[in-house]
Amino acid sequence: MPLKKKKSASKLSSDQGEGDANPLPPPPDTQPKLPAKPPLPSQQELAFNTQLAHGSQTKKIKDFTNVRELYHRIGEVFSISSTEIIFCTLNTHKIDMARLLGGQIGLEDFIFAHIKGVQKEIIVTKTEASLGLTITDNGAGYAFIKRIRDGSILHHLPEARVGDLIDTIDGRSMVGSRHYEVAKFLKELPQYTTFTLRLIEPKKAFQEIGPRSQRGSSGRVLDGPTAEGGNLEDKVGSGRATLRLKQNGPAVVEEVSATAWLARAAKEIDDLLESFMGIRDLELATTMAEIGQDKTSVDDYAIAMDEALGEFEFPDDFLIDCWKVIETIRKPST
Repeated sequence: MPLKKKKSASKLSSDQGEGDANPLPPPPDTQPKLPAKPPLPSQQELAFNTQLAHGSQTKKIKDFTNVRELYHRIGEVFSISSTEIIFCTLNTHKIDMARLLGGQIGLEDFIFAHIKGVQKEIIVTKTEASLGLTITDNGAGYAFIKRIRDGSILHHLPEARVGDLIDTIDGRSMVGSRHYEVAKFLKELPQYTTFTLRLIEPKKAFQEIGPRSQRGSSGRVLDGPTAEGGNLEDKVGSGRATLRLKQNGPAVVEEVSATAWLARAAKEIDDLLESFMGIRDLELATTMAEIGQDKTSVDDYAIAMDEALGEFEFPDDFLIDCWKVIETIRKPST
């Protein structure tokens, strides 16, 4: 049975009670008072340490509310065009897809910007229905490779690497396209089609240049020690709050505990996005979880999703699976 596609009438609660006209004064507070938590910093007070991933001095970045503004600020302080930035990672200069900057930045996180490097063209023959790619985008107009499945068509083409920007497909520019649009374009290419894929890989430091076999198909490389001791990876999420970037509206500082269930739901919805659509987008998954946090039925959720994210044209079975995730994870707190 298809999900509803239009709003149902809203239900208003009418069981508001009336208070006592002469309430008794509250009893004296006999409990010891705990010290108040220090206030969270405002977004205007924040500044993040930033480097270019292939090597640079450390600069401070501030005054941004979304990813496009962040890239613009990075371009300003490093005297480069913001269009040179493919993506950013947190707390590692390596091409580590587990550390991509998405919709949240820990207040102690260190930002590394990966800029355009070598351009290359690959001739691909689509001998199978799927190329074996998982695609994500940077929120500012660039779609890039997040994962290459072992044994897939692209896995057998060593020139293609995790982190590569998908620039053109058979001469058609993909710049400005969202990840789902690029994934759909590749999926709809007829089987046994031969096409040219132009990729731009992130610029690498000299010591990182080497064959893909040294890195593995996942692109995951653990980072080394920091100058202060310990690993940068150990610092991920170590702050008590994060800066939440939003595509519409100002960035906000949030307590980590306040977003714990949301993070769990977003992670599982992100897995569903990869299974159904061949894309990864934690920010999108977070938005999808947020949309469902106050809904009471899958039909209500489908209506809200259609209003907020209708351009994705999510199928009903996908929305049902997302709703199951949201219901399961939020249930313990209800």
